[in-house]
Amino acid sequence: MPGYGNDYSRNTDSPPLGTPLVQLEDVSKHFGSIEAVNHVSLQVAAGSIFGLVGSDGAGKSTLLRMVATMIKPSSGKIVIDGLDVASQKTRVKPLIGYMPQRFGLYQDLTVGENIDFFMDIFGIFGAERGKRRERYLGFSNLLPFVDRLAGALSGGMKQKLGLACVLVHQPKVLILDEPTNGVDPVSREEFWDILTEMRQEGMTILISTAYLDEGEKCDHLALMHKSRILEIANPEEFRSHYPNLEEAMIHRIKGVDEGLIHDRFGL
Repeated sequence: MPGYGNDYSRNTDSPPLGTPLVQLEDVSKHFGSIEAVNHVSLQVAAGSIFGLVGSDGAGKSTLLRMVATMIKPSSGKIVIDGLDVASQKTRVKPLIGYMPQRFGLYQDLTVGENIDFFMDIFGIFGAERGKRRERYLGFSNLLPFVDRLAGALSGGMKQKLGLACVLVHQPKVLILDEPTNGVDPVSREEFWDILTEMRQEGMTILISTAYLDEGEKCDHLALMHKSRILEIANPEEFRSHYPNLEEAMIHRIKGVDEGLIHDRFGL
């Protein structure tokens, strides 16, 4: 299995590992009267995996779309590697790789044709093109399937191909929106093996997940509920007084909801 050759940690333009690479300061997003993200502040350290977990509709996808330059915040500031995401979008985009919940693979193209298409987009040609094709398809265990149509792949293989396509330009920051949702357990484990290897090589990863066993693999977690961040901590701190991470999250969310009911109705 080909490695990454420390492409990320060797980049002297990036902050040292452990210092903030992604910073959100009092970020909010409104869609008309709907408050999707409400005054969120957080920092993602270089070379770490930062996970977003929480209830459905909490605002996780909207938050990631703002970090990925897809939509602008209504207020607040997002900075990646010293660049403002809103005002310096063209400089930020080459630094990031973004994989939404429904990644746009071309079903009628083969595995090889899909990754070649993305390398065309990023202007990767010559000898480097072959190296990256071998590296990312090999790392994803997809080289034996290079001539198979993407539409004929299993769900887990499609997600790994999507990840390989996002990685071909070797971004500093990888942004993933519930990439393993609906994927079988073995494929989820293989997907996370790739993420863990990339983190070890120095890549910074911001990911949302519906699976709390995946949350355990993150360096830090932010629990979102009703458009707000309730708490940011490492997994061990979250579950320090509970049998597992799931019970800790449920207890925290129920406590907030009960407090809202009490404030509104005096119950």
